[in-house]
Amino acid sequence: MKPDAPNPRIGKPGAGRPAGSLAAAAAVLVCVAAAAGCASSSSSTAAAASSSPAPPAAASTPAAPPSPALTPPPTTPPACPAGSLKVKLGLTEGYAGGVYQVISFTNASSAACTLYGYPGVSLVTGPPYTQVGLAAKRNTTVPVKLVTLAQGMAAIAVLQIVDARNYPASTCGPVQATKLRVFPPNQTVPVYLADTSYGCAKPVPTLFVSVVRASGVAHPMNTAGSGG
Repeated sequence: MKPDAPNPRIGKPGAGRPAGSLAAAAAVLVCVAAAAGCASSSSSTAAAASSSPAPPAAASTPAAPPSPALTPPPTTPPACPAGSLKVKLGLTEGYAGGVYQVISFTNASSAACTLYGYPGVSLVTGPPYTQVGLAAKRNTTVPVKLVTLAQGMAAIAVLQIVDARNYPASTCGPVQATKLRVFPPNQTVPVYLADTSYGCAKPVPTLFVSVVRASGVAHPMNTAGSGG
């Protein structure tokens, strides 16, 4: 689970007035003061002063090259892309009115990666695929934690599917799906898994999904929650 936080690059304060500009300004002030003194002296001295060339401005000091931006070292592996994950359905457990369904995400790449947050899940018909009703609502009873997957390791999410036929047809509009569409956390490429559950064509919530967490829970259904 992709934590789907980047560290900001260290900004550089705006450059101050160049040293050469300060030197030039000082030279101008010296010339102004000298001109004022000349005005109070004799006219011949003023004429001589006016004919004298002004002292050259101090040479501008070249600016030092900027320091390279500092990039903090990575603290976690990158998020698992959809193409590196093997997504499949696992343990199913029924209850009165629906089922709990485990969805597993296995790192099929040779490099470690992370999952963070919730998968996107919906029932669809097709192909061509058309979503049935609402996507799964997030079940927030389990805290969100970053899950790091080494090669071959898996994480799971628990999906609760309420049978749409529990509702009046006029309220729900039950439709039987052909697939379960699953987006891994923080990814935009879906995976389609065979599923023939009934969903509501009307906006009645029948799907509830848990956060992705490390596998190894003896009975993952125990923390699935009621989806309320």
